[in-house]
Amino acid sequence: MTHPGFFDSIPTITLQDPLSRLLGSAEDGLIEYSYAETVKLTGHSCPTVAGAWLMTTGALKRLYGNETPVRGGISVSFRNSAVEGVTGVIASVAGYLTGATADTGFKGIRGRFDRRNLMRFDEPIDGDIRFERLDTGARVTVSFNAAVVPPPPGMMPQLFMALEADATPEQRAAFADAWQDRVRRIFENADHPELIRYH
Repeated sequence: MTHPGFFDSIPTITLQDPLSRLLGSAEDGLIEYSYAETVKLTGHSCPTVAGAWLMTTGALKRLYGNETPVRGGISVSFRNSAVEGVTGVIASVAGYLTGATADTGFKGIRGRFDRRNLMRFDEPIDGDIRFERLDTGARVTVSFNAAVVPPPPGMMPQLFMALEADATPEQRAAFADAWQDRVRRIFENADHPELIRYH
């Protein structure tokens, strides 16, 4: 997949998946995830997908410190319903990285590795998402504020123009470049205290 160059500058994250280790899918169960692979999952790169990546990876780093996060060992709770706004897109990214699912995941083997019921919605939490370690009970709640990195002036007219059936390749390319430039700036501002908030 040919993608914007800045994708490759975004730090990857490695998780240890006990199920993958058992079944021999990855040596020692270690799986490295990248933003570019997450874009393959969602089919697009946008502020929401970038925010979901930053919230999830940031929360895992806080929960595990220098340890390798355990995929399948984390529950994920959302304040909103699964169909509200962009919650579904964010949940797909969080589930991809953590292995958590609501009711469609792996059922487990002899009571182990069950990935179902690790993702919940409509939870009374103070933030967008709460991540919790199943082994220690440690938890962190995070929120994303895309307004910290606003779109450039004229973004919406560019979008509407690009959607027109008679839009030129140049017009579509100009919009796509402007759109991904905002995503790039979100990652460049990942350390801004108001972009990703921890509660």
